Amino acid sequence: MAEKHQVVIVGGGAAGLELATSLGYKLGKKGLADITLIDATSTHIWKPLLHEVAAGTLDESEQVEYLSQAYRSDFRFRLGKMEGLDRAKKEVYVSPTFNDDGEELIPSRTFSYDTLVMAVGSVSNTFNIKGVAENCLFLDTTVQAFKFQKNLFESYIKKYIGKDSVKPLSIAIVGAGATGVELAAQLHEVTNVLAMYGLQETSNVKLTIVEAATQLLPALPIKLATATQQQLVSLGVDLRMGRRVTEITREGITTHDGEFIEADIKVWAAGIKAPDWLKNLDGLETNHINQLMVDNTLKTSDDAIFAMGDCAACVWEGHGGNVPPRAQSAHQQASAVAKSIVNRLKGGSLVKFTYHDYGSLVSLGKYTTVGNLMGSLMGTVSIGGFIAKIVYLSLYKMHQIAIHGYFRTAMLTLSNAFRRSVYQKIKMH
Repeated sequence: MAEKHQVVIVGGGAAGLELATSLGYKLGKKGLADITLIDATSTHIWKPLLHEVAAGTLDESEQVEYLSQAYRSDFRFRLGKMEGLDRAKKEVYVSPTFNDDGEELIPSRTFSYDTLVMAVGSVSNTFNIKGVAENCLFLDTTVQAFKFQKNLFESYIKKYIGKDSVKPLSIAIVGAGATGVELAAQLHEVTNVLAMYGLQETSNVKLTIVEAATQLLPALPIKLATATQQQLVSLGVDLRMGRRVTEITREGITTHDGEFIEADIKVWAAGIKAPDWLKNLDGLETNHINQLMVDNTLKTSDDAIFAMGDCAACVWEGHGGNVPPRAQSAHQQASAVAKSIVNRLKGGSLVKFTYHDYGSLVSLGKYTTVGNLMGSLMGTVSIGGFIAKIVYLSLYKMHQIAIHGYFRTAMLTLSNAFRRSVYQKIKMH
C-alpha cells in the first residue's frame, strides 16, 4: 500500500468528486494508486442546486453519500476539514471532527501525498461590509442551504400561524447574479405552495433583490437580462438596482444613498472568494481573492500540487482575466487534471487545460429559463423557455454521468420522476 502513488483530493464539490471518481476507475481499481478524497461534510449536492435546497424544493435523493460513492468507485473518503499543509514533508493536516454536542468524533489526522489536488471551492465575499457576517444567511455549502430552509419555514410559521393581520414576511437578497435571481424565483414559488398547503390564505411574502450594478445577470446579454428582469417584476419581486450596501443590521439593509430596506431574512449572494486559509498555505501563491495561482496545466508553483474549480486562478487565454467560476469550468478542469495525473504515472506530460465556454443559463424555476449558448457553428445564440430548461437540466445530467455513469443516471432520473408524483413539493421540516 505504501508503495502506491498517493493522490489526495481536498474538496468534494463538482470538480473534486468527479476527479476522485474518474481516478478511482482509472487508477484505484487497477491498483496503480491510492485515491483519497477529503471533505468536511458527508454528502455532496451539486452547488448550482443549493438554491433549491434553501427553498426546500430539492428531492433528498439528489444527495450523494461520499462513502457509498467511494465504495462504488474505488477511492477512499475521509471526513474532515483541512487545516494545514507541509510541502516539504508532503503532508496534509486535517482538524478534528466534532458532533453537535462538542464531542470529538474523529481526532486530528495527517495524510501523506505524492500528488495533491486542491478543490475546496469558494465562499461568499462580504467585502468587509459591516454586519454582513452576523446578520445574513449564505448559500456556499449544503449545511448553510439547509439552515436557510429551516429558517425560512420557521419564520413563515412564526409570522403567520395564529396571527390575524401582520406585515408580510420580508426576504431581501443582496446580489443579482445567477444565485440571487434563481433563489428569488424559487422562493416565490415556494411561498405560493406554502399558502396552497393551508399555512396562509395568500402568499403574503415580500421579495427584494438589492444590487450595486444597474443590470442584473451581468454574464448574460442585455436583452436576456432585461427579459429576466421583466419576469421578476411580473412575479412581484422588488428590484433595487444601483444600490450599494453599506451596512446590514438585524432589522434590515442600508444602502449608499441612505435608503433602509426592512427585511426579516437577509441573504448574501453578492460575490465569491476562495477560503481565507488558502492565502497562508505554506507559501503557495494566491491572488487578491485567495485563489491559488495555477499555470495552463492547473499546476501550482509546487510540481506536486494542482488546484481546480473556484479556488483556482487560471488565465483564460485569449479572453483576458481568469476562467470564470462556473460548474462547466469545474467539469472541464476535473477531466484535464485526471488525464494529467494518469499521464504522470505513465511517465508522460501534463495536459494543457483550455476552457471552452458553452454559455450561461439561469433558471427561474417553473416560470422560465433563459440563457445563451456558444458554439463554433452558430456563434452565440440566445435561448429561453422549454429549450433553455432542457439545456439547463443537461448540465446537471453531465455531472451525474461523470460520477454515476449513464445507466445509474438514467435510473435516478426515472426514480425521481416517480417520487415527485408521490411526495410533497417542498420539504417542511
